[in-house]
Amino acid sequence: MLDRPLTERSQIRRRLPNQRWQIYPQKVDLAEKLASLTNLSPIISQLLINRGIETPAQAQAFLEPESIVLPSPLEEFPDLAMSVELLQEAIASQSKIAICGDYDADGMTSTALLLRSLRALGAQVDYAIPSRMHEGYGINKRIVEEFHSEGVRLILTVDNGISAYEPIARARELGVKVIVTDHHDIPQQLPPADAILNPKLIAESSPYRGVAGVGVAYILAVCLAQQLGETRGLIQPMLELFTLGTIADLAPLTGVNRRWVKRGLKHLPKSKLPGVQALIQIGGVQAKEAGQGGRGAGEKNSSKSLKPEDIGFRLGPRINAVGRIGDPQTVIDLLTTDDIGIALTRAMQCEQTNTSRQQMCEEIEQEAIAYVESEFIASLPQDRVLVVVQPEWHHGVIGIVASRLVERYGVPVFIGTYEDAGHIRGSARGIPEFHVFEALEYCRDLLGKFGGHKAAGGFSLPAENLELVRSRLIDFANQCLEPQHLKPLLKIDAQANFDQINHQLFQQLNALHPCGIDNPDPIFWTANVQVMEQQIVGKGHIKVKLAQTINNQQYTIKAIAWRWRDYYPLPQRVDVAYKLRENTFNGNSTIELELVGVRLTTVSSQIFYNSPTHPLKTSFHYQERQYTCGIYQNNYLPELRIKNPEGKILVMHPGNIIGLLGTSREEAIEVDISQPQYDSIIQAALQALSYIKQNSGVRSQN
Repeated sequence: MLDRPLTERSQIRRRLPNQRWQIYPQKVDLAEKLASLTNLSPIISQLLINRGIETPAQAQAFLEPESIVLPSPLEEFPDLAMSVELLQEAIASQSKIAICGDYDADGMTSTALLLRSLRALGAQVDYAIPSRMHEGYGINKRIVEEFHSEGVRLILTVDNGISAYEPIARARELGVKVIVTDHHDIPQQLPPADAILNPKLIAESSPYRGVAGVGVAYILAVCLAQQLGETRGLIQPMLELFTLGTIADLAPLTGVNRRWVKRGLKHLPKSKLPGVQALIQIGGVQAKEAGQGGRGAGEKNSSKSLKPEDIGFRLGPRINAVGRIGDPQTVIDLLTTDDIGIALTRAMQCEQTNTSRQQMCEEIEQEAIAYVESEFIASLPQDRVLVVVQPEWHHGVIGIVASRLVERYGVPVFIGTYEDAGHIRGSARGIPEFHVFEALEYCRDLLGKFGGHKAAGGFSLPAENLELVRSRLIDFANQCLEPQHLKPLLKIDAQANFDQINHQLFQQLNALHPCGIDNPDPIFWTANVQVMEQQIVGKGHIKVKLAQTINNQQYTIKAIAWRWRDYYPLPQRVDVAYKLRENTFNGNSTIELELVGVRLTTVSSQIFYNSPTHPLKTSFHYQERQYTCGIYQNNYLPELRIKNPEGKILVMHPGNIIGLLGTSREEAIEVDISQPQYDSIIQAALQALSYIKQNSGVRSQN
């Protein structure tokens, strides 16, 4: 690999994912201390430290969320008691209640949850969901007036309403009471509702702070059922719908979300809801034994559970697709029916709609890539943002395409399509250093409606303003983004060798589940692996067989890289970043890799990982001073040690930006080795070691 000319290596690099690898500093001493205090393995302790968990008390609360004593939601949400009272009165008087939901998975599961629970509690209740294509998000005056004409006395918004001042003011004018349940950001002026339930209005330290719209609906429904003394047979179905909506909406899996989702994932495989049974059947989801992880890792209990990815990649998309390009009533029928025949019919409709959505996404993505490559690729480093607008794209799926373009190009993406000749409607997705909502605010005078948060948003604009908006967004992007930001960020937890990857490690990772937003799946990396076999499978995925040689013994493992067709074929020797996955076929279970990153193996990696079994050592001069250096093994991982004339030693591990500096490991301080004074001497040491290696007969395997 190192013998290839620079131009060829550059061409290969352009065919690889354009990523920034950020590897967490490995706090070995703290991880070992935490492991000894909690009976965890050091690798699990390190993963917890990466997630901000550094004490035994924090670890227990994270690993055993059921051990936390929760405050009553009635104490946390100021308007919850009033909301329960209003619903009680409506049920007692048989007044009509109407739910106004939303067309995404969160909104549809919230609507279904409240429909099921209110009907079971004896309420007269119906619902409406605004049209994505014709009305857009949230309750509006048409819906309010239609509810009023039908004799509705109480409106309940779910997953919307916090910004709907005028529609809710209209409801109050008509004498209709309103309860707003929402989780979106708080506007400058709250709507004049009778009660508002929103976790953004409660203390940031509250365990309820991160709930999605379906979480607010769940809390309201449970409190109402408890108040009426009618909880039997109600809580578990509501918990299942909560779990579906929370994961599909990418809500953070912390606080009560972690506690309830962990519980809900165990209930879903044995659900008594026909709609959930049908979704699991159509989605081809198989529940797996729930490993204990952590304490007693490797043991199994008798229960079976789903994983968040079963919902995130199989069940959730089938629900979301209907909201994007179909009729939300299909999903509401699916999740509220008690007839398995109706449930299977609706689940099949979800499946067909999702297939259409996938085809639509693929077509629009390819068109968008072709358009970007022909029009904007040359100016992208200067623009630092993509604004892509084309006619006849379906508004329901362009948000997904925006996310894929962010993954591909590493810049914020604003993508839109024409509603008619004079108006454009679009979606936006950002990167960590870019605030989407602030960018839209920066263009406020040029836009129509817009909204969102840091990571994503939606907008409309007069078509005549398109170039002005593009120019304004480029200006904003250049104020907050530097060239080094224009690569997708990949956060990596720890380094692993292939001889460490086995069922025992996989079982230990169960301690961290359920994984999701704010508690991501652990990502490991391995340096200098050989690509033994590779082929394109399915819709553009790469299936590979990788090998790593450790102490003259070769270890192989299979891997899959989803939607990496453009990077085929992979180079022969690479560094890989991955998640661990279990593959069960014909009753046999194997641990495989899901590749999320790949990069060319660097010179330093070749030195670190293809050195002889005995330490590789030499001396060198740097700025007229003599140093010694060497590659040594520490806990089976290689490290570079550089010693100055005064006896101070600099220690670094490949891929880490934090090193140790001191006369002994016990007294050493952590230093940022990416700083010039450290980086320069490290490069000088690696060059010296490379020269020794090349002239000692040690050769890398190509």
